[in-house]
Amino acid sequence: MSFMIKSGQKVVCIGDSITDCGRRAESAPLGNGYVKYFNDLVVAHYPERNISVINKGISGNTIIDLENRWEDDVIYHRPDWLTILIGINDLHYVLRKDPNWQECVSEKFAQRYEEILAETKNKLKCGIILLEPFYISADSSNKWRSSVLSELKKYVSAVRKISEKFGTGLVKLQEIFQKQLKYRDSETFCPEPVHPNTSGHILIASELFEAFKT
Repeated sequence: MSFMIKSGQKVVCIGDSITDCGRRAESAPLGNGYVKYFNDLVVAHYPERNISVINKGISGNTIIDLENRWEDDVIYHRPDWLTILIGINDLHYVLRKDPNWQECVSEKFAQRYEEILAETKNKLKCGIILLEPFYISADSSNKWRSSVLSELKKYVSAVRKISEKFGTGLVKLQEIFQKQLKYRDSETFCPEPVHPNTSGHILIASELFEAFKT
């Protein structure tokens, strides 16, 4: 099974805080999360390949923010490969009824997601891998967590349908973490359900790495 990223190619990883992980501050330029560990895996397994990984995560971002900065942070770099992880902030906006929450409902989320992918397909010839939004909890007895898990299904479903429509790769992170939680408690992977710890980020990175083999 061959690794799809060739020498000389560029990978842009875009998303929210889970992607950001300090990449604009003390952990520049790749952050201290899954993007860094993904790059480490690439270097470890393919030292002979000159592969460039760029982190374009920004903490707090929703799909609206990605749409607003797509030209500067994706199209400008003309990547050969693009990975996208977004959605958990959109979901939180809706549940908390934060300002602009109606623009973040799953239907609007899907619409904007499709628009940026259509733009990407039109302007670039790059491979794309979508990462599902996730929530590292199986606690349905907690009212808030139960609400998040229930609402999250809409966003996960949207990403899966978009992936199928646009023929992208897909990393089913919610499914992957829920499988892990059958054998380990949530604190193995996170201090709280949204932001993974080192083990959680390594799991994401390894799953993304494997996605480039299929």
